[in-house]
Order: sequence, then structure tokens, then C-alpha cells
Amino acid sequence: MAAPPILIVFLRVVSAVLPKKLAQLTSFAAFFITSFIMMSMCALYGVFASIVLRAVGYGGLSQWTVAKAFKWSMWWTTGVTFRISNDGGEENLLTRPVVFLGNHQTELDVLMLGCTFPPYTSVTAKKSLKWVPFLGWFMTLSKTVFIDRANRTSARATFDSAAQTMRTERQNVFIFPEGTRSYAEQPELLPFKKGAFHLAIQAQVPIVPIVVANYSHVLNVKKREFNPGVIDVSVLPPISTKGKTAADVDEMTTKTRQAMLEELIRLSHVSGVGNGVPLPRASGRQSEEGSGELRKRG
Repeated sequence: MAAPPILIVFLRVVSAVLPKKLAQLTSFAAFFITSFIMMSMCALYGVFASIVLRAVGYGGLSQWTVAKAFKWSMWWTTGVTFRISNDGGEENLLTRPVVFLGNHQTELDVLMLGCTFPPYTSVTAKKSLKWVPFLGWFMTLSKTVFIDRANRTSARATFDSAAQTMRTERQNVFIFPEGTRSYAEQPELLPFKKGAFHLAIQAQVPIVPIVVANYSHVLNVKKREFNPGVIDVSVLPPISTKGKTAADVDEMTTKTRQAMLEELIRLSHVSGVGNGVPLPRASGRQSEEGSGELRKRG
């Protein structure tokens, strides 16, 4: 059991004396091993926490308590965390129940959930994760919404069940609408899938977008680079779905993605690619030309 911590310490020590390229790789390896250990330990803790919380009638808090454990363990061991700034809309996390949407960059987004997760929130995940030791057990016990992406009928039934749970138990659901990690080195979004919007409309609950600044300066998986740091997050105001129907999904998807992209560009200007000065927030709806101009400035 002592081998992994010893290896991590060794990698961090030698990274201080190695040439830049080798130091970069050893630092990335130390981060990867540390993250895996912390996630495994928190997932194991989550199995027992979920059992206890469900037994006393607070199963909806399972993922929140494990998220906080992961947040602090990663901060102490790797020096990386996510923060919602003073004007980042943290008050928008108080709305319940809602469908939270977030941009999906790398595996580190699990830590973003740990840093922003409000109580009574569950994630969605691909069905195959259900069978992963520790992590899958914890997710199964903590009301994760597992989706079989290869089976449209099964996925629709899962969302039907999730909508019912949201209404009856006031449980939030967090979804990455891009569907996969972008690994983007610039502030950009992949096309959005529409499942999250169908779920929100079906449950008649608001959508709350959570936008994370591009953090390729902290973790760049393609280049095997890691640097400790603090990554900025904004929580946009809730988007009402009251009275909306399936016919409104396309329009809502387009408008929500545009709003998130504009905030991503603004936020990333502060965190990594700009000069540390935030761009002004868009007031009202911007034209496509205006959005393009923001992209150039970012």
C-alpha cells in the first residue's frame, strides 16, 4: 500500500531536476496516479456513505458528500481546484430541482463536479460504468442516471424515470450535453445533444448552465502536461422550461449553447488565454457576428 505514495513522491522530486520535457511527463504521471488513487478512495468511501445515507432517508445527499471529499483530497494532494468567483452566479445553484448543464473538457471535470455540486444532485453516466469496481458500486447506490447510448428506447425510458424522480424527490440532475470530452485547447464547445433538454421539458424544471473556463494551461491531456492551479467557473441564470414542449427543444438547445459559448470565451480570457481582465458579459441576445467578434478577442 505504501508503493503508490512513494512512487508519487519520487516522481515529484525528480521532476524538479529533470530537463523540461521529462519533468513535464513525470509531473503528469504523478498527477495521474494521485488522481486515480484519490478517486478510488473517495468512491470506496461513497459506497459506505451511500448505504448509511439511504438507510436514514438521505440518499439524495450521497453524491454531494463524496464530491466534497474528492474536492478537498485533490486540492491537498495535487494543488488543483475549481472556484466560482464572486460574480460567478453561485446563487443560481440554489434552484431545485433543475437540470444542470456543463461543458466537458477532460477527465478533470469530475473534480469540477466535486467543487460545484449542490446537495441533492445526481450525475448521468454511460451504462458501462455501472460495472466498474468501487466507482460503479458507489454510482449505483447514489442514484446515478445510467444511460444506454446504444439503445434509444432504453435511454428514453431512463429519462422518463429520471423526470419522475426529479418531480417527486426534488433531485437535480447534471448532464454534459456535448456527450464526450472535447480536450479543447481553446474556448470552444462541441455540438450539443438534445437529451438534457428533453428531460428538462418533460420534468418541467429549469435548466442551469455551468460554464468552466478552458483549462488546457492546467491540464493538457494531449500534450501530457499538468500544472497546479485554480480554474474559474460561472453559473448562468436558470432557463425556464415552463409550458415548453418537444417542439421547443431545437431552439432551446441553440440558445443555451450560444449563451454558454459566450460565457466560456469571456471566462477563459481571465483564466488562461487572455490578460487576466474579464471581457464584459453580453447584455441580451448577441448576433452571430457579435459572437464571432468575441471569439476573436478571446
